[in-house]
Amino acid sequence: MAYAFSKIGIMGRRRTPGAMETIVALARYLESRHIHVVLDEQIAGDIGAHHYQVSTTDQFGKYCDLIIVVGGDGSLLNAAHAVVDQQLPVLGINRGGLGFLTDINPSELEQQIGEILDGQFDEEERFLLHADIERDGVIETQQDALNEVVLYAGDVARMIEFEVYVNHQFVYSQRSDGLIIATPTGSTAYALSGGGPIVHPELDAIIMVPMFPHTLTSRPIVLSSNVQIDIVVAPAIEMYPGVSCDGQAPVLLAPGDHIKIYKKATPLRLLHPLSHDYYDVLRTKLQWGTQLKRPRE
Repeated sequence: MAYAFSKIGIMGRRRTPGAMETIVALARYLESRHIHVVLDEQIAGDIGAHHYQVSTTDQFGKYCDLIIVVGGDGSLLNAAHAVVDQQLPVLGINRGGLGFLTDINPSELEQQIGEILDGQFDEEERFLLHADIERDGVIETQQDALNEVVLYAGDVARMIEFEVYVNHQFVYSQRSDGLIIATPTGSTAYALSGGGPIVHPELDAIIMVPMFPHTLTSRPIVLSSNVQIDIVVAPAIEMYPGVSCDGQAPVLLAPGDHIKIYKKATPLRLLHPLSHDYYDVLRTKLQWGTQLKRPRE
């Protein structure tokens, strides 16, 4: 039988409980299906199986046609950053906590991975945000975010002041603990904790969520994904706030710095088993009520 994928890269996080055991089981199962296995060099040494090919993540595109990530949503976020520009599809096996992005249960690994190898899967595109951080008109840093770009006050328990523009139109000036700019994928992450709405991943939208604003009239705003958002740090503040993308190492900002945020051109290709149910994920992870039993008609 011709499989949908014949060369599969495996990524994971060593410290995630149970991850290494699942990675070993996955590699052995793929090998039994005559799939060429490529291990991320960060985990290869822990497995001790020297007959597998080993690669850096930035070279996966040369050797793989699918990436399987073992871990939680954080592990999948890291994988997305590593392979999105290589346009490789990504599939997640959940060994973390919430697991909004990692669909497959380790106990059903062989069944669900087998179905995907046989071409029984759904593929969707999730867009990322791109952030340019400018100082005096020069781009100092560029980062991508699958979940969110966060402007925050840093270690100082003080409000920061900044201005927000959408497509060069002034929206507001604000004094708050910061601002979350999230994708629909990130609407169930940090933005949700900040009081933002849940946005279905099929919607082409960006969410702006103020963090503890000084005025109670500041509320989340949902925008088209095709806009450009500009955040200008007030030039007179006496502190150095930070900006972080998907919880990565923060970039410290200076007064007057400018953050330009817009939709990244290359989306993430995310695979799901055919049994994937977005609303079931929400019910399970957010502990919503179950469906009432209705009498048969």
